[in-house]
Amino acid sequence: MNDDADQQHLAEANPGYASGQLARALRTALTHEDPDTRRRAGERQRAWRSVLAGMANGLLTIGSRTPVRDLPAWVTPEVIRGGFATGAPSAGGPLTEYEAEAACRAGVPPDRQALFAYWLSEDGLAQLYELLDGGRYEVTVPEEAALLTVAWLARAGETDAALGLVEELAPFAERLRFTPRPSTRPAPDAGTVHRRTVAEAGESLARRRTSEAVETQREALAVWQPFGDELLAHWLETADAGQPARVLTRAPDAAWHGRGAELLCRYRDLAGRHTHCTKHLKPKENLGILRGALEETVAGRELDARRLGLLRHAVTSMVRRRGLPGSTELTALRREQAAQAALPSHHALAQLVLRRLSGLDQQAGVADVAPLVAAVGEEEARETGLPVGAVIPAGVRRPVEAALSAPLSTLVERGVVPSAEVLAELVPRLVAATTAQAYPDPALRTLAAAHHRAFAGRRSLLLLNLQRQVRAEELPWVRAVAGQRTDGEAGAVSAVALRQLGELAVQAFPGTILPNSLIRELSVLARQAELGAPLVEELAADIFMGTFTPKFLAAARIAAELLGGGSLYERYYAIDYRAVRNLAIVEAGEALTRSYGARTSPGFAKLCVARAEAGSSRSRRGGGSVAANGKVIEQAQILTTHNLATLVHRVGIDPAVGWADLARRCFVTVCRLTGRVHGNPRPLSTIKDVAYAWRQLVFHLSLCTPGERARTLAGLSEELTRHPGHVAGRLAPALTGLYQVAEGGRADEGTGRLLLGWTTDGHWLRPDPASAG
Repeated sequence: MNDDADQQHLAEANPGYASGQLARALRTALTHEDPDTRRRAGERQRAWRSVLAGMANGLLTIGSRTPVRDLPAWVTPEVIRGGFATGAPSAGGPLTEYEAEAACRAGVPPDRQALFAYWLSEDGLAQLYELLDGGRYEVTVPEEAALLTVAWLARAGETDAALGLVEELAPFAERLRFTPRPSTRPAPDAGTVHRRTVAEAGESLARRRTSEAVETQREALAVWQPFGDELLAHWLETADAGQPARVLTRAPDAAWHGRGAELLCRYRDLAGRHTHCTKHLKPKENLGILRGALEETVAGRELDARRLGLLRHAVTSMVRRRGLPGSTELTALRREQAAQAALPSHHALAQLVLRRLSGLDQQAGVADVAPLVAAVGEEEARETGLPVGAVIPAGVRRPVEAALSAPLSTLVERGVVPSAEVLAELVPRLVAATTAQAYPDPALRTLAAAHHRAFAGRRSLLLLNLQRQVRAEELPWVRAVAGQRTDGEAGAVSAVALRQLGELAVQAFPGTILPNSLIRELSVLARQAELGAPLVEELAADIFMGTFTPKFLAAARIAAELLGGGSLYERYYAIDYRAVRNLAIVEAGEALTRSYGARTSPGFAKLCVARAEAGSSRSRRGGGSVAANGKVIEQAQILTTHNLATLVHRVGIDPAVGWADLARRCFVTVCRLTGRVHGNPRPLSTIKDVAYAWRQLVFHLSLCTPGERARTLAGLSEELTRHPGHVAGRLAPALTGLYQVAEGGRADEGTGRLLLGWTTDGHWLRPDPASAG
């Protein structure tokens, strides 16, 4: 759920998008080879049909904060790709198994209306009190926290608040579930997180199948190569010594025929049991030629000249390639191949690790993964037939390592969290525990944390007219206990958590902008900490309306406070941060303009448009296109530093590795991404990522001391030598421009170029530098 996304959208929702998604889902459901993929596509198809039907009959108003008729904004809608609501509430649908069991135990009809009334009875409230005190429940959608909140209020003597909440919930009691699923596990540890549960790791391992290619190679090495040696040796008995090309120059005797018949009998047995490798079945392959000739000869039929020639040619080529059967070289080769074939398959090792996981708590993470991915032990070898000491391969270890339960910084350090996007998946668990500290009562604190984790999973709606996504504090059950918060101490805790998470994200993934899902969670902490730290989202260029909410100008003013006065960043991007500060002061003193009923900052939008058009040819200017929108959005990101200045200047992050190290690592990312431009038929999204990383490079350099900055700039050319030549060729103009700015000049003078991601002209980074001249 993007609870702070002031995104810009088109004036009305486009049903053509929904129709296109329906067509894609239908095609996949009918044609994909994987049954699970077809099943998932079928579910998407049904969802998109609901969207289109709802748009047609008026049930759905796509683009509204209340997209489903007769459901208030606080009801969590089912949302699919693009922010389209399907019309179904996430807390609706058939009774869950635990609801049916609760109705059976209570002796009430199996429907939600009857259950709602039961939970408000003396017996029902007693059960809710027990859940509250034990903390053993799972809130999967926000509505499931509602009746636990009622129970807490009733027990705390807040009768009026409890009754008011019940009155607001009652009209929807028949449709929605308002209680969580009981669990056997306590509330999760606030200090540790895990990316996957043990069950999810096991499911990943269980999906591993034997590799047909690997098993074919294993069979070829272990079965058919040695059998081919035997056939070859058998035929060589009929050749003159030292002349393998002269097979059948000596007439085979009866013993030879008998051994040949045994070989053919064994061949049929091997072929029946080993079916992966089929090369031996091909009559034109050497093994097929030797076997076919042996069948003819053993049957008493003389080989014609053609077949004899093929036989002698096959024998000659096999001896030339392999050596004589029994030779030292061939024996050593076969011994090595046998050892390779005897290695256990990844599938077999995955099954072993799956056995190790089976005795653990399936819904938790793992505190220590080392025993789970250790080499095969002696007892395991006896039980499974796997060789002692066989090493678990990386592909089998990875799903288990993803279940490691540890502090978030540890997961980042060990590579379990490989990207800012994955980091954003885990942060809500920590933010939940942090924000819940505002509630002194332990039971309410546990409930608040569980609710935040569920609310974080609420998907963003497509909103029109600059409407804002629903925030947690708008939900009735959150409002009902708002008076229980003690925000003073909790604000200090949130400030510390925000600084730690901000430092972790910036230090772990330099060169990557913070994803919107992470910005959302950091914004929750920033609001609770009351730091005046506006964090801005990345806006979508294809649905941008040319307006910005006031927090963008507020973020730009913070950047001006940090970087104004002639910083490298200000000079590189030719920003007049004094004018930005003045604009912020003027707009703060005026009534902010409303666009489509929402607060906007017209001055900031005008500034971004002017900066975006400054570098374009007159014929290519103008709004409306995705590229033109992208240029305006990019200028907003430049002016605000896309949250970096806010995190440094207001939140106070100070990465331990230092700004120079982050700058160097940003440049490594720039080089790596630039390498992907080469030979790429659609490189524009990659070029955009290059510009993101480059912008962070310039920002980090701006925070370095003069000495650190000079040394870091001097080392950039050395880093280029570690990458292909076309990377250096493409980045040479950008580096020249950066060096020129560092020396007091401008980036776009002479051969220097200002590196931006969006353009309405051809991007200078795209052509191959080797052919540009």
